[in-house]
Amino acid sequence: MTLLSVLDILLVIVGGAGMIYQGLCIVMSLFAKPVRFPDAPMTNRYAVLISARNEENVIGNLIGSIRDQTYPSDLIDIWLVADNCTDNTADVVRSLGCHVVERHNLELVGKGYALTYLLGHMLDIGVADDYEAYFVFDADNKLDKHYFEEMNKAFCSGFKILTSYRNSVNLADNWVSSGSALWFIRESRFLSNSRMILGSSCHVGGTGFMFSREVMKRNKGWKFHLLTEDLEFTMDSILHGDRIGYCGTAILYDEQPVTFSQSWRQRLRWSKGFLQVFRYYGSALLKRAVRERDFSCIDFTLMLCPFTVLGVIRAVMGLLFAACGFVSWSSQLQSLAGWSSGIITSVLGLMALAALTIIVEHDQIGATNKELLAYVLSFPIYMLSYVPISFQAIFAKALKALSDMSGAKVGDKTMMDALIPAVEAIQACPSDDIKEILEAGAKAALAGAASTVEMKANFGRARNYGERSVGYADSGATSWSCMFESFAQAL
Repeated sequence: MTLLSVLDILLVIVGGAGMIYQGLCIVMSLFAKPVRFPDAPMTNRYAVLISARNEENVIGNLIGSIRDQTYPSDLIDIWLVADNCTDNTADVVRSLGCHVVERHNLELVGKGYALTYLLGHMLDIGVADDYEAYFVFDADNKLDKHYFEEMNKAFCSGFKILTSYRNSVNLADNWVSSGSALWFIRESRFLSNSRMILGSSCHVGGTGFMFSREVMKRNKGWKFHLLTEDLEFTMDSILHGDRIGYCGTAILYDEQPVTFSQSWRQRLRWSKGFLQVFRYYGSALLKRAVRERDFSCIDFTLMLCPFTVLGVIRAVMGLLFAACGFVSWSSQLQSLAGWSSGIITSVLGLMALAALTIIVEHDQIGATNKELLAYVLSFPIYMLSYVPISFQAIFAKALKALSDMSGAKVGDKTMMDALIPAVEAIQACPSDDIKEILEAGAKAALAGAASTVEMKANFGRARNYGERSVGYADSGATSWSCMFESFAQAL
């Protein structure tokens, strides 16, 4: 069908453009001189904004690293919102001489709402205008002692919004923390750094960024509440014509998840957030890219609609159309067969990218050679786990909607007999091992497909056969079981 052909073309365009752009960024980062900012007077007054929930055990480390800065400490005020805390976070922070605002709201939950409340309080009491800019950190962060001094240089150079180099305090804990840490280090060195060289805008991460008083006033505080509020803030700023800068000499140390279940939940939220932001901002980005010839908008359109998500959508649409009789099963199974070669290519490419990141940023990675080798080998596993995460993000609400739309449910001899059990098994799997998680999904999908043998078809072209459909497995369910099994076997 035309729609599938369009998706195939779009996959080629997005995949090709993404690879070319990533390659360009790597080359630029390796051979071009990084942007450095001139010395600047340390006279600006800054506010630090921290959203914390039950962080009494770690918050002191962040506050201590802020107080130990080479930048004058009397020009840095720390404001913390104790968000639905049930421990002594507020008292600990007060004892350290910081400003504390307590918030209790179990309906509007999330960092975005907490920052809205905190900045709203500062505006209400008339202190928000006392600061030239605002920094946002997470409670488990630590800062290099030159962090504020370096960010001040970039701010004085004219940037209204800035992000920084994101390293990790626990990179060497295990393959999960190392995968997450290498992802952020790669983004800092090979993406943010290159965007600065190319004159594009950078993406502010969830922590370690700053914005000016002018930007705060324009937004009337903080107005971003999607699952990935940082990405929403980035998109809104780009659409306002702001160029978001990057200061590679300002180093922040973040704590990464150490179990796969924690990492899965974190990245699932990110994946859902990416889809949310694309829904609300995708069309505006494309319009500005065309009308204003804004390269930053093209850049972030590619980022918001990654190849993996498009690939999942293409696979789903193909199998759905085949189940409805619009296209042949053979054509779609042939299309899915290309996943194997794609997975192999991705694994090799990700291993090369991890190795290059480690080589180039070796001074920033405190690990033995043996550990570094392990990180190179495990990084593809970490990245490829985004495939089932993308599935879950897309199907978190879509499964019910798809079932309601088609009327098909488990037991009707359709692809839903394999798809729904597989997604539910992945969600329910207690293991932190990605292979075990994928194997759970594959096992459920295979069992679901096998169960259709004894069913009478109620949907699709097979329903015309009535009782004669009994004794044959449903082709849609079988296709989905093969897909999930290929994911598991790839690891």
